[in-house]
Amino acid sequence: MRLIRFGEAGKEKPGIQSASGKYLDCSGFKEDWNEDFFTNNGLARLQEWLHANQENLNEIPAGSRLGPPIARPSKIICIGLNYRQHAIESGMAVPEVPIIFMKATSSLCGPFDNILIPKNSVKTDWEVELAVVIGKRAKYVSKENAMEYVAGYCVHNDVSERDFQLHHGGQWVKGKSADNFAPLGPVLVTKTEIQDPHNLRLWLKLNGKMLQDSNTSDLVFDIPELIEHLSQYMTLLPGDVISTGTPAGVGLGLTPPTYLKEGDVVELGIEGLGEAKQIAINDPEA
Repeated sequence: MRLIRFGEAGKEKPGIQSASGKYLDCSGFKEDWNEDFFTNNGLARLQEWLHANQENLNEIPAGSRLGPPIARPSKIICIGLNYRQHAIESGMAVPEVPIIFMKATSSLCGPFDNILIPKNSVKTDWEVELAVVIGKRAKYVSKENAMEYVAGYCVHNDVSERDFQLHHGGQWVKGKSADNFAPLGPVLVTKTEIQDPHNLRLWLKLNGKMLQDSNTSDLVFDIPELIEHLSQYMTLLPGDVISTGTPAGVGLGLTPPTYLKEGDVVELGIEGLGEAKQIAINDPEA
């Protein structure tokens, strides 16, 4: 299945993308795609409901906004320097254990929402990433059975303010958590539809120029390793997001370094998971 959410920010309704590519309204299912949904075997119940009801579902109105395909998760956990070439371009060693940081859940937004360049920002950057959505409570999981805890996958742009991240003291979270710094989607693709999440092309363009073009086969730590590692330190709840890292080609690593300015257009995608597009604007509240 391919789950979507649509409508005004904060008031999104649940839906799916059909096999033919149509976006269908699942409001009649009377549940959002959130922690409770995944906890209570929601994917299986939704599939059964669709067998009985899909032919009668309404297509969502043309031009409708797509929100993030899951409701606000309890955690957005990110993995740093998890592609070898990205670590090299960042001038940092390839990590021996996963580097973990968090994004505020308030940074979550839709896949076509604007990137908001924050007040006092001088180095707002882009990062295409494969996001893994957890399907059931995970604690002290071994990598051998870690994939049992995966609900599905999404495209994620881990937008980052490098000056905030590296030069404002403290943890990377400062540079990762501004509003609209976590565009997610367009869809959540359930794991049964993706044959091998460790062999997916992912790419990103800035103003039409390809800057990131890699494959998840280059991950330093794969998905089972990440779930095992994270679940030793925290309980992963249904709906939680693990963003698995970005390949080379971020603005920080270019010569000269290049960062987003108002009007820049970012396009990104992952094989089998769809494409997203964001326009960078100065935060109107700045």
